[in-house]
Amino acid sequence: MKKYLFVLLGLLFLLPKSVNALEVSSKSAIVMDSDSGRILFSKAMDDKRLIASTTKIMTAILAIEKGNLDDVVTVGEEVLKMYGSNIYIELHEKMTLRDLLYGLLLRSGNDAAVVIANYIGKSEKTFVEMMNEKAKELGMENTIYSNPHGLDEETKNYSTARDMALLSSYAWKNRTYREISGTKQYTAKTEGKTYLWYNRNKLLSLYEYAKGGKTGYTPSAGRTLVTNARKDGLSLTAVTLNDPNEYESQMKMYDFAFATYTNYKIIDKNTFHISDDYYQSNVYVKESFSYPLKESEVSKVSTKVTLEKERKRKNGEQVGVIEIKLAKETIGTIPIYIKVENKDLSWWQKFLNFFSKKSES
Repeated sequence: MKKYLFVLLGLLFLLPKSVNALEVSSKSAIVMDSDSGRILFSKAMDDKRLIASTTKIMTAILAIEKGNLDDVVTVGEEVLKMYGSNIYIELHEKMTLRDLLYGLLLRSGNDAAVVIANYIGKSEKTFVEMMNEKAKELGMENTIYSNPHGLDEETKNYSTARDMALLSSYAWKNRTYREISGTKQYTAKTEGKTYLWYNRNKLLSLYEYAKGGKTGYTPSAGRTLVTNARKDGLSLTAVTLNDPNEYESQMKMYDFAFATYTNYKIIDKNTFHISDDYYQSNVYVKESFSYPLKESEVSKVSTKVTLEKERKRKNGEQVGVIEIKLAKETIGTIPIYIKVENKDLSWWQKFLNFFSKKSES
């Protein structure tokens, strides 16, 4: 009996690991579908950690939303206290907000961060308050910002992999952020200087599906990386916090997600149709709904249509909802609206419409 037991244990050691097993060297990590918010892989995603210069994603999106990119910004004394990674702008130098953002995201300029913060918020303190307000708005429940750059010797910024994925997914919907963070090389000019910046995010060159993101490092935070990638209709964001092999980890995570999940269009607004005697098919949806699914999950998706029929409706009013479920979990809801012909037309308008339809036919 013991002989067979030893043989069985030996075979178990020889069996390959599950194809779904994924090991990364980061302390915290996540891959999230940017459109649906579905988490495709995670590791300690809710542990609070220092985030270093990935802080600058929030600084950038606030500047893009609150500022005019063509505004010319005068560099103030705030740059004199900056150290670490800088773009080396000088006191009283003038640079557009757009160029400052390129210096912020490509070269991780701490000096650019404080200049942007003082320009947008009128003070660094007020800008940090704006950062925390935005984090709360985005549902970043475990995030606290204390500065706009990510240096952590005096003040510290904490977040989680999940929260940073929420921020990255939100930022990625902004065309300006996508354009800047995905740029590999940029030239900026001021009155007396010309700057040439190369993007520090090496994933843009190492991984063919990488589209943008932001790097970070301090001795206390370790290497941090937040990126975006797209392939075959899937838009993903990956976060690794405190990872000595951040690029290797992120490529493994993306490869796993792209190989395991496919983006399925469950509701198509262009082909949506419901046969209903009460509404006589005069209902529609304004948006389609897609969701990343494993092949084994496709058959587990179901939809439930609920329509309200208690009273007369106005054109364009919501009359119901589609609930989309994966097994027993609700993964989305889509409002349903109604088309109602205007019956209050004058006899003359009805007369004109009648002959207009006749001529079209």
